[in-house]
Amino acid sequence: MPPSNPGNHQPTNPLDADQAWRRTAGRAAQTVLFFDFDGTLAPVGDDPTTVRPAPKVLAAIEALAPLVRRIAIVSARPVEFLRDHLGGLDGVDLYGLYGLEHSHSGGETVTEPAALPWVPTMRELADLAHAELPDGALVEYKRLSVALHWRTAPQLGQAVQEWGRRQADRLGLRVQAGRMVLELKPPVDRDKGMVIGEVVRDAGGAWYFGDDVSDIKAFSALRARAAADPEFLGVCVAVANPETGHEVAEAADLTIDSPAALGDFLTAAVPRLR
Repeated sequence: MPPSNPGNHQPTNPLDADQAWRRTAGRAAQTVLFFDFDGTLAPVGDDPTTVRPAPKVLAAIEALAPLVRRIAIVSARPVEFLRDHLGGLDGVDLYGLYGLEHSHSGGETVTEPAALPWVPTMRELADLAHAELPDGALVEYKRLSVALHWRTAPQLGQAVQEWGRRQADRLGLRVQAGRMVLELKPPVDRDKGMVIGEVVRDAGGAWYFGDDVSDIKAFSALRARAAADPEFLGVCVAVANPETGHEVAEAADLTIDSPAALGDFLTAAVPRLR
């Protein structure tokens, strides 16, 4: 069980895993399973371009997909990255760049229209970051956002964050902090909580699996849905990590030790939902 949380995200009815799956089994056809990607389905690595889902994760998701209403990946990654790294999973919805892009069940990628005018700004920002940030900082250009990483050079964290926040102020961008990363995004109202809130409006239940502070907004969306409808079952699951794990776990109902452990957890869930 996670520690108690004195803040607004405290679970009102803490569950254990067995309770949660038993309650889900009776409403599986009305339940949505949401997953973050980095740190949840895949371990975080020094090079964000080389990460891969943990063993058993993809097979478990493929087995769960026909048993539930929907499965959706909600990530800071672009949709194309998710598509390439999820092995062509059928029937899975992809929400990239915090919801600025989406693709339903393998369909075309749709971009939030309000974000499109910011593509040139993001390209210029990425070029400037490459030119001005010190060696050791990694610049990840995602077309509609730029992520500044310092995982391989922790001593650069303060300098990278100060540079990124100055640029955000100069350009009118929004900032999303994460696990040894600072991401700069267009000033468009779109985040994980908004995505989850829209998808679960007429669902009977949902699980969200995440590891970082941006995922707390998704947890809050499930809490709000449950508060509005006592019949709705929302389960918030944190994936432990040494950087943001404590804060995320405090906002969750359940905590899992790692992406690898998540593969085992989901595999064990398949026969329960059948």
